[in-house]
Amino acid sequence: FHRRCRWGDPNVWKHTKTSTVGRVSHVVMDEHYDAIVLGTGLKECILSGLLSVSGMKVLHMDRNDHYGGTTASLTLSQFWEKFCPGRQVPKELGRPNDYNIDMVPKFMMGNGQLVKILIHTDVTKYLEFKAVDGSYVCKDAQIHKVPATDMEALKSPLMGFFEKRRARKFFIYVQNYNEADARTFEGRDLARMTMAQLFMDFGLDQNTVDFIGHALALHRDDRYLQEPALPTVRKIKLYEESLARFEGVRSPYIYPLYGLGELPQAFARLSAVYGGTYMLAKPECTVVYNENGQACGVTSDGETATCNLVVGDPSYFPGKSKVVSRVVRAACILSHPIPGTDNSHSVQVIIPQRQTGRRSDIYVFSCSYAHKVAGSGKWLAFVSTTVETENPEKELAPGLAILGGWDYKFVDIAEVSQPLEDGRADRCFITSGYDATTHFETTVADVLDLYQRVTGRAVDFTKSVAQH
Repeated sequence: FHRRCRWGDPNVWKHTKTSTVGRVSHVVMDEHYDAIVLGTGLKECILSGLLSVSGMKVLHMDRNDHYGGTTASLTLSQFWEKFCPGRQVPKELGRPNDYNIDMVPKFMMGNGQLVKILIHTDVTKYLEFKAVDGSYVCKDAQIHKVPATDMEALKSPLMGFFEKRRARKFFIYVQNYNEADARTFEGRDLARMTMAQLFMDFGLDQNTVDFIGHALALHRDDRYLQEPALPTVRKIKLYEESLARFEGVRSPYIYPLYGLGELPQAFARLSAVYGGTYMLAKPECTVVYNENGQACGVTSDGETATCNLVVGDPSYFPGKSKVVSRVVRAACILSHPIPGTDNSHSVQVIIPQRQTGRRSDIYVFSCSYAHKVAGSGKWLAFVSTTVETENPEKELAPGLAILGGWDYKFVDIAEVSQPLEDGRADRCFITSGYDATTHFETTVADVLDLYQRVTGRAVDFTKSVAQH
């Protein structure tokens, strides 16, 4: 993911800006496709692009007249109409078109799977990225920078003097660990020993375990402690590698200018370049099944397109998904950065579950006009978590408390669905909903798993699109 600097700013990666993908309205549906994709959310658009690049003939449809689905970025006017229908946008917020408000805000790990997909597909040429200023964790209602290396551990106020020495030894072990070199194992079998046992080996206390497990490895709860240590060590190494990937950055995360709404459109363009067909504003898209109960086509407006399989979000497959959780998100408009974050324009703050006596972490995402997502002098802040009680908004209180106040606040609750089957039997490959995390690792894991189920092979990141 080579860096092209713009205006001398080392934190901006510039690629050719393109117009949005236009609506295709003249296509005749009465054709056969390898795959039909329903919905233009981020997961569906990534899959559409990957399948098209792999050589499949893809038809992509959406009942809406715009891209993004539940992951769309809204202008302030669209956002206001969603939460305050019929009311005017306050003039003090500036021009509505200066805002690009993500409905499911998430940052990208600099060396994570989504960046690998962007490079693999060459979608980077349609997008422009900027580094996220900071990664923080909450302890006792105080915000602290997340230490990711042995040297940062020695400087961190999160730990006392002796704990810093123990944490430094742990980080050195993880940094040196190489799955291909048994000498780096130091006698430990990380595929067998649990993460709790590894932490115990280094004598780390509970507060240190909290920030490593939740703010570095990005686990959503503590179940990982009783699981093999190797996956968590890989996650910690990913955090470190992402932080080191780009020179001069202060966090492992990057984020596209103009918001995440650019991503679905970029992958839609990729699919179109490789022969994919797009049809928006298609009402009543209905999956057609053969006598064996397998998806064999989609009908809309009296026309039917046949196919080998259908991919889509749960709303297009009634009765084939179940609600597994709910996510509550508060979207706030601020006139200041989050206090305690060094006046950062963009940050992630994680509040580990143990800090609030919950089963799930609380996530705080903040971004500003510096990323072209808000009007001049304005910040957007999102606080999200998995619903655990009958009063979801109250569950956000610890996250809202660190914002330092807000100009406007809006709360939304979304269901998170998962498919009942894996799709191999009925040829319906259904995406899962979006969790409360403010990073893309769980999202991309679902995409890559679906791709492998659909094609029977994993994405080969060693090949660029030019080699397909």
